[in-house]
Amino acid sequence: MGWNKILVTTLILFFFYIFSNAVEVSYDGRALKIDGERKLIISGAIHYPRSTPEMWPSLMKKAKEGGLNAIETYVFWNAHEPLYRQYDFEGNLDLVKYLKTIQDAGLYAILRIGPYVCAEWNYGGLPVWLKSIPNMVFRTKNDAYMNEMKIFTTMIVDKVKGENLFANQGGPIIIAQIENEYGNVIGKYGGDGKSYINWCANFAESLNIGVPWIMCQEDDAPSPMINTCNGYYCDQFTPNNNNVPKIWTENWTGWYKGWGDKNPHRTAEDVAFAVGRFYQYGGTVQNYYMYHGGTNFGRVSGGPYIATTYDYDAPLNEYGEPNQPKYGHLKELHAHLMSMEKILTYGNVTNKDYGNMMSHTIYNYNGTRVCFFGNANQNDAITINFEGTNYTVPAWSVSILPDCKTQVYNTARVSTQTSVMVKKLPDEAKEKSHYNLEWSWRVEKFEHLKSHHLKGVTYANQLLDQKLVTNDTSDYLWYMTSFEIDEDDPVCCEDINLQVQNSGHILHAFVNGKHIGTKYAQGGSYSFWFERAAKIKKGINQISLLSVTVGLQNYGDHYDNTQNGILGPVNIIAPNSREKDLTNNKWVYKVGLNGFEQELFSEKGKKRKWHPNIPLNRRFVWFQTTFRTPRGEEPVVLDLWGLGKGTAWVNGHNIGRYWPSIIADNNGCSTSCDYRGSYYSSKCTTGCGQPTQRWYHVPRSFLREEENDLVLFEEFGGDPRNVSVHTVTVGQAIAHAYEGNSLNLSCNGGRVISDIKFASFGDPRKVYGTLRKGSCHSPKSLSMVKKACVGKESCSIDVSERTFGPSGCRSSVKRKRLAVEAVC
Repeated sequence: MGWNKILVTTLILFFFYIFSNAVEVSYDGRALKIDGERKLIISGAIHYPRSTPEMWPSLMKKAKEGGLNAIETYVFWNAHEPLYRQYDFEGNLDLVKYLKTIQDAGLYAILRIGPYVCAEWNYGGLPVWLKSIPNMVFRTKNDAYMNEMKIFTTMIVDKVKGENLFANQGGPIIIAQIENEYGNVIGKYGGDGKSYINWCANFAESLNIGVPWIMCQEDDAPSPMINTCNGYYCDQFTPNNNNVPKIWTENWTGWYKGWGDKNPHRTAEDVAFAVGRFYQYGGTVQNYYMYHGGTNFGRVSGGPYIATTYDYDAPLNEYGEPNQPKYGHLKELHAHLMSMEKILTYGNVTNKDYGNMMSHTIYNYNGTRVCFFGNANQNDAITINFEGTNYTVPAWSVSILPDCKTQVYNTARVSTQTSVMVKKLPDEAKEKSHYNLEWSWRVEKFEHLKSHHLKGVTYANQLLDQKLVTNDTSDYLWYMTSFEIDEDDPVCCEDINLQVQNSGHILHAFVNGKHIGTKYAQGGSYSFWFERAAKIKKGINQISLLSVTVGLQNYGDHYDNTQNGILGPVNIIAPNSREKDLTNNKWVYKVGLNGFEQELFSEKGKKRKWHPNIPLNRRFVWFQTTFRTPRGEEPVVLDLWGLGKGTAWVNGHNIGRYWPSIIADNNGCSTSCDYRGSYYSSKCTTGCGQPTQRWYHVPRSFLREEENDLVLFEEFGGDPRNVSVHTVTVGQAIAHAYEGNSLNLSCNGGRVISDIKFASFGDPRKVYGTLRKGSCHSPKSLSMVKKACVGKESCSIDVSERTFGPSGCRSSVKRKRLAVEAVC
């Protein structure tokens, strides 16, 4: 066969493969349709830049095992185009590779292009350089903005199309989104807002991607855009068009954490209740936000004041491990829902309201019925008589009966293990004291403090918006000015106060080269007054103000107009109350810090001179050390307890801002959490009086086989001698399951179950958080569970008297159960 024939044959086979996998995606008023068949979609958000390419296959595998059939992600414009027409699709920004990883796992994809994303992401995902374009107004009928949005969105669509990743090309993408939560702010833009959203719809349709477009939180989304719901509960949501399915774009599985905040938790029971209600009332497409939250590496967190962790109390934790019991409880729910897919999407629906927030829903398809019993009363269990049988439904729960007779699942009854995660020193560290780390240090050089005549600086006779000067390339910006004092000046030659209004969010002030004070924003207000005493002299005096941002505004109408930095006034105030206003002085601007310019965090930095005998609690210091890679597969974290605030790098990888010195409020935490009743972000919190974030994820792909470099820039001052390297694992697993089911236990990272501390089949109780035997108990409980589980990574036990023998329980104990506490 000649080369031409081989080439033609290869092309024919290639196109046959592509188009044989192509599917048609459509929809009606009940569901999304794949090749004409209605489907249930259970999706989860996993953002590619908040993990690593090495983590992606494992995340997809666990998501699929957890019962998902789709993965959702935003596309992050400012990550891909950080500088005008300079693009980055490498590493964990490789969107095409990510989508192919989803496809390889046999999952669908939902691509939310936006390109505004919110997402607790810096500047809502929009590049700061947009603000430098003349006549620019974000997210409204504005030619400059729409032109740039069109260029970026078209590039993303073309890139995805070029790799045949839309479903009609044989790819995984079945839904795309344009804009994001615009309905929350549209009223603030008047008629131009409505014109803009219509333009978005027409532009999206013009891209001809072959799959449906959605607009979340947009009640007046123009056809054919599908409007969708975001929130903790979307069961009562109704689309604005009877011919589109009921879609829940963001089911918030928890909440994000800000610097100074406590740890937010949303119970597995409440999330399952919300999902059960949504599918009971006709929902067919649901996406968890987040399913895996991950980590805000580098400077990507927005807010401002969003922490580096983006764990979100999601079913897969920050490190990509199951967050139990949430992961397992939802997995069980997903399995039941998917087993009823045909009936839920094609069946006739009958609802009955019993009053007192109690209802049932029946789906009937070709003589086969499915029942949901939903009790939205947050206080009382309710008993109903359904077709001659009494059923009791716990408060704030949904029961599923796949045959309308037998209850197989209730959202309030969790049979999945609760995993208690622990951080531990690696065994080799205990053996050889590897983590008694040896530190060296360098001072951050401030040559410009006494002379503002520098290269690479900007001058202006006014105070400028920090983000526009830095173009979002650094958290740090120097505002510097000088003034001359003679003997006749009213503020001459006395102690004075320097007064500055700042929206930075942190300010370090220097007068004539001497640091006079630091202040940072607290209490949710990011603007504050700084005032400190200082000495000035006759002649030239230098004022140097280092303004620091901690992420840029990412949400709200006209959020792009929020200014950052030192906005003024800046005053010198004498004891006699005479003032000198420096606001309109000639100001010198210098972006960044010397150590960042010299790349002290990289291999280049190792060649610089570092010193032994580290200083403690000194500001503006660089620290350097090495540590060994922990053996095994368990996630790795840095314990940065004792440090102030700064940035950390491992082998040149920026693992994010750290700030363990900022402490959560002492009030508002509880030892238990009642899942009943509507959830809100401060409902079930822990960590009162503790550092907002003490532990920082180091993905194993960042590590070398043996020795690793750790570099810290310490801005506030701290003690690095407390820093250590740990792994994260399941330390304890507590589980229970009712008779007739199986109880499953597992450890992670290759670890095995080392012991069973408690096991009881009968009527076990929990007393002050500790498992205890109840009124009846099988004496074989402990020995049988040990036999089945000890020495294994996971085990499954049939919960019945066949396994454990008689329990001695009286008839008043209606449902016997097994409770186990295991040690990994």
